[in-house]
Amino acid sequence: MTLPDLDDLIAEVDRRCDTAHLAGRQEQPDWLALLTVAAHLSGQLQALADDLVEDYVEHCRMHGSSWTDIGTALGVTRQAVQQRFHAPHKRYSPETMTGSLREAMVHVKQAAVQHRNNYIGTEHLLWGLTAEDNSATKLLRTVGVSPETVHRSVGSRLSMGASQAAERIAWTPYSRKAISIAEARSEQNGSGHIDCDDLLIGLAQIGRGVAAAVLTDAGFTLASIDDTSADAH
Repeated sequence: MTLPDLDDLIAEVDRRCDTAHLAGRQEQPDWLALLTVAAHLSGQLQALADDLVEDYVEHCRMHGSSWTDIGTALGVTRQAVQQRFHAPHKRYSPETMTGSLREAMVHVKQAAVQHRNNYIGTEHLLWGLTAEDNSATKLLRTVGVSPETVHRSVGSRLSMGASQAAERIAWTPYSRKAISIAEARSEQNGSGHIDCDDLLIGLAQIGRGVAAAVLTDAGFTLASIDDTSADAH
């Protein structure tokens, strides 16, 4: 993987802010508009970097590393690293899920174990959600997307790792965000359990990660759900 250099990032800012260079409108580019876009892009990159570090902090904690050890690895004090990462991540037990989602989670875990991955990513979640018929596959079909196609597509993106399978596998930040969104949606709908379609929408809503890319390529977006709902009414 090659990291983008400064020239690449400047070119991306120009691409995102094409209105700053309208011919005949001004002698100089709209530097303030470019600055706004640059700040937004910087924030996205920082958020991605933070998610990367958080993911490995989660692994370190799961495998017994102390806050002092983690602070030393990051070059900060134990107090500093605790303040940043100490908020415990909510654990979602099977009791919070419908039977269909619990069955899907079996496939999710199998995908991680079979590919020797030491994490549960959005790709594992989407693969599990589309392994059998459930409310997620029904929602995909409702908007004209083939669950089988999605399953094959995300399966081709599962990469083989080198980790020994563990009973507890850490979820990536994007996966945790997706199920958090799913929980909020289920509560909003008056349900006490998270279902497969809730998690599918959570994966789409975060807009980042392998699952979001696969769903977008397949034509499944939040807008497509809204359009289908509007047609139904």
